[in-house]
Amino acid sequence: MKKHIFLLFLFLSGISMAQTTKEASTSTSPKAQVAESKQSVTLDGKVIPLLAKAGTMELKDENNRPIALFGFTAYFKENPEKNRPIVFAFNGGPGSSSYWLHMGVMGPKRIVVDDPNYNAAAPYQLTNNEFSILDVADVVMMDPVGTGLSVPIGDAKGADFWGVDQDIRSTSLFIMQFLKEYGRLNSPKYILGESYGTFRNAGVMNYLLDKGYALNGVIMVSAVFDLRTLFFAPNEDLPYSVYLPTIAATSWYHNKVTDKGKDLPSFVQEVREFVENVYAPSLFKGNRLAATEKTEIAAKLEDYTGIAAKVWERADLRITPGEYYQELLREEGMTVGRLDSRYKGINLDPMAMSAFTDPQSDAISPAYTMGFLDYFHGSLGVSKDLQYATSAYAKEGFKWDWKHQGNNFWGADAAVTTVPDMAEALSKDPHVEVLIMNGYYDLATVFHGVEHSISHMGLPASATDRIKMTYYEAGHMMYTHLPSAKLFREDLKKFIQDTVSK
Repeated sequence: MKKHIFLLFLFLSGISMAQTTKEASTSTSPKAQVAESKQSVTLDGKVIPLLAKAGTMELKDENNRPIALFGFTAYFKENPEKNRPIVFAFNGGPGSSSYWLHMGVMGPKRIVVDDPNYNAAAPYQLTNNEFSILDVADVVMMDPVGTGLSVPIGDAKGADFWGVDQDIRSTSLFIMQFLKEYGRLNSPKYILGESYGTFRNAGVMNYLLDKGYALNGVIMVSAVFDLRTLFFAPNEDLPYSVYLPTIAATSWYHNKVTDKGKDLPSFVQEVREFVENVYAPSLFKGNRLAATEKTEIAAKLEDYTGIAAKVWERADLRITPGEYYQELLREEGMTVGRLDSRYKGINLDPMAMSAFTDPQSDAISPAYTMGFLDYFHGSLGVSKDLQYATSAYAKEGFKWDWKHQGNNFWGADAAVTTVPDMAEALSKDPHVEVLIMNGYYDLATVFHGVEHSISHMGLPASATDRIKMTYYEAGHMMYTHLPSAKLFREDLKKFIQDTVSK
């Protein structure tokens, strides 16, 4: 009898110790926290009062288990009209936080930069963002796990979020749970992504639709949907073809072309036609292309790009972006930007074949980083004990899983693309519309690559007619160019108003 009592005591003690250990573990786990502040933005002479919430929300999986603290900054209009639209916005990378869009065009304040020149060191100026769309919609800036304040919790780890499908899932889960938490399930809904954020968008729009969350609109800023258009793989001619119009536009800007024509759009259209009718078919021939044809095409490429015909011939009519950045202004000892080719910087090694740095990134990054952090911990009131990660690249174990459901054919991994995801969503939802905003001088995600993807979706005109394309005489972050930022606001505002009224 005493033995049984002793065993029962040990059993109950074990339960008590386990509970104590679990409670201690739970108490030391990071908790979601949100800082609230009053903000405002002045648009078209009218002051819009805002309630800002910046911090983290506990994200749960499909079984209601906590998996992450997901970082965000939300701007809600005070005393809003009924059914006010809401826009979820994020940058790309993959592995970038949303502070570029936040401080460039989406928030109530923007960083002042000396576009397209290098900026001096601090102090940096923060000013009213007259290009915001906060007069027509609330905005939620999202930071994917590993960026901003977003971290895995519980049994989750970084690898559960760092991949094409993992990222689409966690982004979608946050949007669904945020809408419920803040009572916005019946609001008109939009997602806005930049760069890899557009690749993500194409998957998220389909994921949300499958869960019953139909979107009113999807906004793609500096888009890519098919990675074949960006990666210069062996025996792959597509990237050379789709890059040429942007390369030519860059040469046009730097006054290196033979005939600039009446304006940039008409010049770009001429190059598009050359690509489709002459350049791409010639590349397809490979070594079957006659020497005389090759010489003629090289001469035309010199006219369009300012790169000598002999260089084009030596390169077999194929010049990669890195080689182009280095070659265009080589004689001036300068190199041009990848994110925005209007920018130019010092060429450290004029004998090198590829550029070492990106002038636009070098020119604006300190201003955006310091300006944002000062605003985030100052005006928004986020605790200075919390470390904001501008990117996930320094996180331990950060590695992107590029496998994507639906990209595997006959047991082999095909090119990574979310075009089928977008096509499926457009086919299942006859009301959703897509706005794609392109920079003519964006050599990171080129506009002709987007055009190629859209024209190869295999959808009828009734679906593709719901995809609207706009173009700006700027780069990847077209909003650093103030005339383009103005057009950005006008185009985005009209898109939201038009889709809400339908």
